[in-house]
Amino acid sequence: MLEEIDPAATRGVGGKKDAQRRAAKLQLELAELQERLFAEGTRSLLIVLQGMDTSGKDGTIKHALSALNPSGVRVTSFKQPSEEELAHDFLWRVRRALPRAGEIGIFNRSHYEDVGIVRVHSLVPEAVWASRYDVINRFEEELVTASTQLVKVFLHISSEEQRKRLLNRLENPRKRWKFKEADIDERTRWDDYRAAYDDAIERCSTEHAPWFVIPANRKWYRNWAVSRLLVETLREMDPRYPEPELDIPALRARLSEPVTRSRTAS
Repeated sequence: MLEEIDPAATRGVGGKKDAQRRAAKLQLELAELQERLFAEGTRSLLIVLQGMDTSGKDGTIKHALSALNPSGVRVTSFKQPSEEELAHDFLWRVRRALPRAGEIGIFNRSHYEDVGIVRVHSLVPEAVWASRYDVINRFEEELVTASTQLVKVFLHISSEEQRKRLLNRLENPRKRWKFKEADIDERTRWDDYRAAYDDAIERCSTEHAPWFVIPANRKWYRNWAVSRLLVETLREMDPRYPEPELDIPALRARLSEPVTRSRTAS
């Protein structure tokens, strides 16, 4: 599946400047839509970001989602599970990080690590990870039924683009802290990861929670595409400002009255 999608594609825009101009406009609308979602306070949005190492998950959060008000956002980065997390089922830590009503949740990696890295590194038997696809589909349907809209994004880069980005991390003093020798070892498993993601996307792209594959070789295109996807999703959700029952004339009159200073007891 992924091999059929060009990670360097830029369909829909006229180049870098055009994409950046459109992305800036989308950010303004995204901020407005988020405010409406927060004010409405009855539904939530969950953004799941997956991709190969260096595919741009952090960059997407920093740039494509920069207009979001942090007070209404929950960002969770899923690292290697702790002992406490391993003592529960694989969805336990995911459920704890879900956005509350009115919030936008962002998962930097997610429950899909449990059919990805655990598969590639044989951390659990095949019978275990293979059974998780159906569990994930039921879990995501449960979320949608409970008024959490899902947007699952796979940031699609090429092996050569990953090599360039790793070299850039190695050679740039400001980015060198991100580099780990293990990243090179992981590159040798590129085909295994590709197969794992192919299966996850095919088996867990459902009507209620489809996958979106975003060509991400060009960061400016990635930022525009993700911003557009989120704006389109929120437009479809169409959150509304609540209309409280207020006696506006009476309240306006009270606000017009002079302020009476309270007396402090002696």
